[in-house]
Amino acid sequence: MALLVAVVLIGMVAVSGSPNPERALRFDAERLAQLLSLAREESQLRGAPIRFESSSEGYRFLIYKERQWRAITDDGDLRARPWGIETRLLVERADGRRSLDFGRDLVEPPYRVTLQRPGASVTIVANGLGSFEVQE
Repeated sequence: MALLVAVVLIGMVAVSGSPNPERALRFDAERLAQLLSLAREESQLRGAPIRFESSSEGYRFLIYKERQWRAITDDGDLRARPWGIETRLLVERADGRRSLDFGRDLVEPPYRVTLQRPGASVTIVANGLGSFEVQE
């Protein structure tokens, strides 16, 4: 009987500890919102544009130096990261641009970034003044 109880408890822990796809996507969106805010601040501090790039496998930040875009390698926070699970990213901007570039401007047009995975979707709303809010 004790063995049966132990097996049931282990099973319950395994089920409750298994990753929830919606929760994982929300976590990635929250982290990305913080990193986008940081990239915006860094571009102003460094006096150089910073660009966000994404693929279904991961994302990275680049800085414009010596007349070309270079991956940021000197900042542990803005390093390249894998998604872990294939993720589609959609950028919606009023001006129609699909890229996210941060420069010296303190005000930029608002935009939305939607992260999509099978069965889950989360949106980051940027107000153009440096605030990034995750919405479901």
